[in-house]
Amino acid sequence: MAHIYMLFDFGADEETAQKARHKLEGWKQAFRLDKKLQFKFDRGETAAPAAAENPEKPEKAEKSQKSAKAKPKAKSGEAAPAKNGDVKLLVRLYFSAHEKLSEQRWLDRIPSEELFKGAAPKVIHEGETGFPDAVAQFARLD
Repeated sequence: MAHIYMLFDFGADEETAQKARHKLEGWKQAFRLDKKLQFKFDRGETAAPAAAENPEKPEKAEKSQKSAKAKPKAKSGEAAPAKNGDVKLLVRLYFSAHEKLSEQRWLDRIPSEELFKGAAPKVIHEGETGFPDAVAQFARLD
């Protein structure tokens, strides 16, 4: 069984990335692709600086967590800095050898969808240069 990775770069467009995620989740449920279609987001380095600021003031971080529980709107305010970074979607297709037709249909379908067209789709097959990097990136995002 061979893995195929697709990399989509949504730039700073978090809304389109979430719509794409929703579309992929719908396909997973509708076509029963639980282990055959997996995806993860890579939001780059924007989450690291926000996390670095919080440990300096642990008391205020605890208060903000308590206020986040009390006020759901506080969560949307916390997610706003993540919108400034690049959002990349990494999709892994994992079909067995006798499912070549299904594999090819998904390889054609996903990048041709309107949500994914503007995200600079890049398909990486096993044995190509960049495949080990894609495997490592997908494993790192666990």
